[in-house]
Amino acid sequence: MNTLIKDITNIQTGLFAKPAGFGELVYLQSKHFDEFGQLHSILHPDLPTEGISEKHLLKDGDVLFAAKGTKNFAAVFENHNEPSVASTSFFVIRPTDNKVLPQFLAWFLNSHTTQTLLKGQAIGTSIPSISKQVLENLEIPVPDIKTQMAIVEISKLRNKEKSLKQKIEALREKQIQQQIINAIK
Repeated sequence: MNTLIKDITNIQTGLFAKPAGFGELVYLQSKHFDEFGQLHSILHPDLPTEGISEKHLLKDGDVLFAAKGTKNFAAVFENHNEPSVASTSFFVIRPTDNKVLPQFLAWFLNSHTTQTLLKGQAIGTSIPSISKQVLENLEIPVPDIKTQMAIVEISKLRNKEKSLKQKIEALREKQIQQQIINAIK
């Protein structure tokens, strides 16, 4: 069954703030994520809670979508992370319907087909941006929860495989360079 994202979620923009370097909240920015859209494990609170509305505090299962720039990705915020708010680089997508898993929504937004479609609708030349309207009107297939869980698990395993291949390649390169240096000596 296909549905529009706006029919199963609430979407809001991130908060505009200037990190103070101290505080109780992490001000999440694109730089806090790796090339796979995974949140770095070490985050430091850099924003005081004073003046921050409750609606901007991230909740477990919120999907962050980086809508500005050339590196668009979706990531699921989990409550084991530091209390956080998202910067204006992100849309915060909060599922309102228990028929869609946040992890499945993130997988869908990160899929090659969806990324191609979104990039084709981005506006702006120097810093492309995907609008809230484009995101809201994106059609998403919503299979049953069991199928969503299987898709998410396959995706996790594939990402783990990619990461291991990169590590193996880096170690192999290091080994070859060392053999060359040894041969020269």
